[in-house]
Amino acid sequence: MPIDPAKAIGASLPEQRFTWSSSDVLLYHLGIGAGSRAGDATDPAALRYTLDSDALTVLPSFGVVAPTFHVTEPPSLDMPGCDIDLASVLHGSQEIHVDGPIPASGEAVVSTRIAEVWDKGKAAVIVQEGVATTPAGEPLWTVRSSIFVRGEGGFGGERGPSTALPVPDRAPDAVAAYDVTEQQALLYRLCGDRNPLHADPAFAAKAGFPKPILHGLCSYGIVLREATALLLDGDATRVAGFGARFAGIVFPGETISVEAWDDGPKILIRATISSEDPDRDGAPVLADCYVVKR
Repeated sequence: MPIDPAKAIGASLPEQRFTWSSSDVLLYHLGIGAGSRAGDATDPAALRYTLDSDALTVLPSFGVVAPTFHVTEPPSLDMPGCDIDLASVLHGSQEIHVDGPIPASGEAVVSTRIAEVWDKGKAAVIVQEGVATTPAGEPLWTVRSSIFVRGEGGFGGERGPSTALPVPDRAPDAVAAYDVTEQQALLYRLCGDRNPLHADPAFAAKAGFPKPILHGLCSYGIVLREATALLLDGDATRVAGFGARFAGIVFPGETISVEAWDDGPKILIRATISSEDPDRDGAPVLADCYVVKR
């Protein structure tokens, strides 16, 4: 049986010890489009992401990728009770909540467990939770993520909750657009995600796509960076958490439109594709998307 919930749920994954440097942070920020607009090379707000100075600020989404940043092999799917194929996997959702600003360099350990396994009929959803701490045990951040495994449902498990976080029924408070570059996925994969789905045309075709797609976590970082610029004055230290459900794919060369609503303690976000192609224009990128303010 490819997925055995009895073995999977509650199982701990191998503990990961990792380090990161300011060079890793800078590469991550460049991978999610920081510094790409005209004037960013001299803009103090943009340079907070791209210059290794005392003003360097870490976007909290970096914490999601930090544990695997130096991995050069495709992601491992070696999880107790889960015998699944990488070509069948898509990122379902991602959350991170930080206990304080992430330092520009450091050392940490992350402990992860399989929290839930849901049976969606034609697919399965596997939910993982992780806690990152310093070697001394001081909390740094917590993450919760899910993967969507096509063709692995129907094992008789619970379907799981259906939740939604609608945006307000009014015009957004701020909007932005980011033009994804043709090489964006090739650059972002240097941040530790070597899944060939994002670089190898033959592998992408096997997975059912006409060409490689952008990493979901790259879109995730782009949207957080844009929302932070729109409603938090570009100050990443004001972000306490960020969560989203991956609602659609992005191809390199497309434009991600970001609409943001200031909703008190949170910023609510809608991210879609802006395209001249009527089949792609308005296609969702992230849904149930929010920033928790500090």
